Amino acid sequence: MRIINRQKAIYFFLTLGVCLAAVAFAVGSGWIILNWRQGIKVFLGIIFFGAIVAGIVLNTIFLVREIRRNEKHDSFINAVTHELKTPIASIRLYLQTLQRLEVGEAQRRQFYELMLLDTERLLHTVEQVLKAGEAAQKKRPTQLLPVEFNSLVRECMELARVRHHLQADDLEYHEQNGGGARVTGDPEELRTAVSNLLDNAVKYSPDGVHISVELDTPDEKRVVLRVRDRGVGIPEQELKRVFKRFYRVTQRSLSQVKGTGLGLFIVRSIARKHGGRVFAESGGAGKGTTVTLELPRKELPRKVTVA
Repeated sequence: MRIINRQKAIYFFLTLGVCLAAVAFAVGSGWIILNWRQGIKVFLGIIFFGAIVAGIVLNTIFLVREIRRNEKHDSFINAVTHELKTPIASIRLYLQTLQRLEVGEAQRRQFYELMLLDTERLLHTVEQVLKAGEAAQKKRPTQLLPVEFNSLVRECMELARVRHHLQADDLEYHEQNGGGARVTGDPEELRTAVSNLLDNAVKYSPDGVHISVELDTPDEKRVVLRVRDRGVGIPEQELKRVFKRFYRVTQRSLSQVKGTGLGLFIVRSIARKHGGRVFAESGGAGKGTTVTLELPRKELPRKVTVA
């Protein structure tokens, strides 16, 4: 109901702006036609008329953007609230059960493991929000270090296997053109970007996880990481929008997928800070997605031969 009301408000302001612009154009044109012989008045009238129309158009655009921005913020708040409330309620339920009932040792350990998973989910949500705030500042990383990117990717894959309880063959790793995938940047931020790509691929593979991670060094200037899944896919018109802050793909099949809409936004921000880029490719709904992260390659020092 709230979304429908917002859409009505957008249509109302858009229609109002168009009508006002049309009225201003009609009145201004009529006045110019009636007074076209009075040189200076016509000139000033044209300037005044143009300013009015421009003001109406800009005001309408501003109102529509603000409505859309508020809608995204509300969606983000709802998503974050859900991501925080659900594990808190789960932890509370387990603690109440342990407090009121005599629970066997095996079940007690199971409760502890489940509560630890819920706390990890809480921590992950808080970290995503904090990192999104840092990413929005658009500052270059202060800690620039040489990073062996292939080792970093493998570490992130092992972490993803543990976090999502994946089997070894659920995540496949392929490396092309040998080693030498070295980049310069902030190791922690790069680790965050790769982990977000993997988490996103797992999240949008509800019918079974099968993810291919490919690391390539196609030339001396680039290191390319491709994360390919066989999940729900992305419609063509939304391939660029998925990297916007708070944006989530609007498909009915994804209504149960949890998230805050910040993961790919953080990846894009980190890529830009490091002089790289990220983009998504998909054959459409149900055909999987490939997200590609490109970073500048750190050239290895050339060997100097002494004659």
